[in-house]
Amino acid sequence: MISKKLKNNSYILYISVILIAFFRLLLTATIPLLDKTEARYAEIARIMQETNQWIVLQIDYGIPFWAKPPLSTWLSAGSFAVFGVNEFAARFPSFLLSILLIIITGKIAKKSGISFYLPGFILLTMPEFLIHTGVVSTDTTLEFCVAIMMISFWQTMKSERKTYWNYVFFVALGFGLLAKGPLIIVLTFPPLFLWCCLDIKRFRELFSKFSIIIGILITAIIAIPWYYFAEQETPGFLDYFIVGEHYKRFVEPGWKGDLYGSGHSQPKGMIWAFMLVFGLPWMQIVLYKLWKTRKTIFKNSWVSFLVLWMLWTPLFFTLSKNILHTYMLPVAIPIMFLIVYWWEDFTKKKLIIRIALIFPAIVFIAYFALFATGKLDYYMNSDKYLLENLNAKNEKKQIPLYYWKEKNYSGQFYTNGKAKVLKSEVELDSILSLNKKIFFVIPTKNEQEIPKKYFEKMNLAESNYKTSIFVTK
Repeated sequence: MISKKLKNNSYILYISVILIAFFRLLLTATIPLLDKTEARYAEIARIMQETNQWIVLQIDYGIPFWAKPPLSTWLSAGSFAVFGVNEFAARFPSFLLSILLIIITGKIAKKSGISFYLPGFILLTMPEFLIHTGVVSTDTTLEFCVAIMMISFWQTMKSERKTYWNYVFFVALGFGLLAKGPLIIVLTFPPLFLWCCLDIKRFRELFSKFSIIIGILITAIIAIPWYYFAEQETPGFLDYFIVGEHYKRFVEPGWKGDLYGSGHSQPKGMIWAFMLVFGLPWMQIVLYKLWKTRKTIFKNSWVSFLVLWMLWTPLFFTLSKNILHTYMLPVAIPIMFLIVYWWEDFTKKKLIIRIALIFPAIVFIAYFALFATGKLDYYMNSDKYLLENLNAKNEKKQIPLYYWKEKNYSGQFYTNGKAKVLKSEVELDSILSLNKKIFFVIPTKNEQEIPKKYFEKMNLAESNYKTSIFVTK
């Protein structure tokens, strides 16, 4: 039975989930694609949809992108086909997957007598999950597949006989291999193995409740064809992706083999700081409860399952320096389930709810403050508004656009791939000598690289906090 206190809070949870989800949907449509990562994946999807090349991902026309599998790109490219090429379409699959997770976990909570909206409230007030509810990235698809795998494993093990969850596990594994590759095996199999080790009879149950041979075939049918055809069309892909992206990236600080950028070098153990900051306030509550119940954690099968699920990812990344805060995203679901499990024990639910709403409130206030003051276009890490202003001033005439040294991915996306790059003063000099009207994009930090004699031939046309666009006189 749902407690009286929970009933009193259910309305707050319901309203909060609806409002935050609607606000997040608004952001997917009104915030421009941001450099560098989000705009890059959106541009890869745009090229896929334009060229109708669904096997080999391309970071630019004719240049393969070997760093990630195609699932998130397929979803965004398919969304472009339905909604047109825009930021909302690029982000909508990520938003939809997050909402599906909220619904699935809400139904699980409801079966145990907890408010359907509590999981959604916890997730949407957790900074990392809220950020990725509508961001173009591979992390949301990975999180979704990890969550479905772990949930289906639990449901299978707790059922008295084989159920469809047994097959869902292998389906999620197959799509996980298409979401971010073998990493999904690394993030799921070890905690599942350790949980079974807590009670040896679980291994017998595992083999009796899972159709392993059929399951492996299901996974293989889903995942292997793309890997095969990708290697056939671009030989060398498997070596770079399996060895480079899944080994060297994590064991070599500042990995130099990255073809599409550079490693994100962080102090070892930084993943724990990311969890504390981007898991606010729920991670802190979970750690407090785990300490208070430390003597009984492994006596409860559900709690021990969630704890191993939650701790394995940060433990795995502890010794890695090449990490991002997004690596903690798969941990959001077990954090949420632990809070749901302990929810009835909390005596200050309203205080917890108020604290949890602080981050969404800050985002809400910041967005509308920037919007109201007209500063949204200036402070966004994107070239969208700069290019829109240029098009408006020039009545949408096709005037050549050149970037200095390298293109911003948002510039690629919002020019439909028509932006070009000037990599040296010789190239710049040859373009300016044509005496044609061009736009020249320079990151503010790199302006000192351009000799003054070239600026004498150009006027400032548009600028924001990090980029300037000049037009020839």
